[in-house]
Amino acid sequence: MPSRKNSYLKTAVTRASKRITLPIELDEYCKIVNDPKAFRQWLDEMIACYPELFPAAIEKGYLLHDIRSSRKMPDIRLRRIKLKEADEQGKERVFTIAPSAVMPYMTGYTDDVEKGLFLRRFGVPFWALSYVFGRNDLYWYRLASHLGRYEILQTTLRGKGCLPEHLLADEKHIRFNGQKAYIATTVAEDCVLGASISLTADTDGLLEAYGHFKQETQRLQADYHPQTVNTDGWSPTQKAWRTLFPLVVIVECFLHAFLKIRARCKKRSRTSFHQIAHQVWKAYHAPTPETFQERLQSLQEWACQTLTGTTLAAINKLCAKAPLFRLAFDHPQAYRTSNMLDRQMRPMARWLENSCFFHGHLSSAERQMRAWALLHNFAPYCPRADVSKEYHSPAHKLNKSVYHTNWLHNLLISASMAGTDP
Repeated sequence: MPSRKNSYLKTAVTRASKRITLPIELDEYCKIVNDPKAFRQWLDEMIACYPELFPAAIEKGYLLHDIRSSRKMPDIRLRRIKLKEADEQGKERVFTIAPSAVMPYMTGYTDDVEKGLFLRRFGVPFWALSYVFGRNDLYWYRLASHLGRYEILQTTLRGKGCLPEHLLADEKHIRFNGQKAYIATTVAEDCVLGASISLTADTDGLLEAYGHFKQETQRLQADYHPQTVNTDGWSPTQKAWRTLFPLVVIVECFLHAFLKIRARCKKRSRTSFHQIAHQVWKAYHAPTPETFQERLQSLQEWACQTLTGTTLAAINKLCAKAPLFRLAFDHPQAYRTSNMLDRQMRPMARWLENSCFFHGHLSSAERQMRAWALLHNFAPYCPRADVSKEYHSPAHKLNKSVYHTNWLHNLLISASMAGTDP
């Protein structure tokens, strides 16, 4: 049964969109949408200013195609353009140009739903959103679920255009229809860049889940290969990453090794624990790999003379992994501990608990999980946080720029063409 359900993940979670969302006030858009000359002048300015939001073939030219309206929002008319260059199959390439003030599929105005989606990031149930903001539970569910169809990686990296060389990866234990499941999470630079569900924690399951991250990297940069990835000691995780990226250097998390020591000795002898912790972190902060090795040897010699039982076994295990920990010295920018990943998993854990995990179809759970990742990356920081004085959100911190001051407008603009170039 697990293998059959895992097969659902082989279907495409994201899908190419022909919608290009641009930063413009709705009133201004409505003024120029019926004026071909004014619309083309504005669109040419957008292409020159934000070329990453448009398909590359737009450089060959485009034509104003037609204007469409919807029964849902009859007052809003959207103009479509047609590229002069056809696709590989010789078919016409037509795209809809939309303002960021209008949600996809004409489901509402962005400013009317952004507060509800902001609360959804914290796991506020859909019935509560309906109670406060109106509509119904299914309306809010569909709004959130639609965000999960966007590519996490390219949407988040829209303004930066280059992939991180150093990553962190780990699995979050969850419940899916009452059974154990795992979220294969990839993090870098305070952003969640991958989050896919696997029903098993073996190599095959994690290979498929982390494979979604690789697929998105290849669509952004075909020859991408990360230098390092920080993981814990779980062998299937490391095997999955070595299979996906054969040249990647696995940097084991030093913090996990310390936590195992703490769990075995803190309750028994607080004095001994403080001595052990001091020596362990003194070795961690060694300036050179040679000094690191020497300090771990001193720690092991002291432990053999002083300690016994499971505490000694945990320290010996840490010292035995010294060659793996030393790899980080060859990559100074690599993540040596999982602290950054843990900072992203804490709000993920709260969201999962508030949402009562997942019930239903696996593809629906996958979209909801990916939607949370984008909400997490683009939602504003807490105003009391020091980082909020300089950046609006993790995506802003990563890209050093935003398309719009409102977080949901910025997300929709970044997700133009669903993060792909169809």
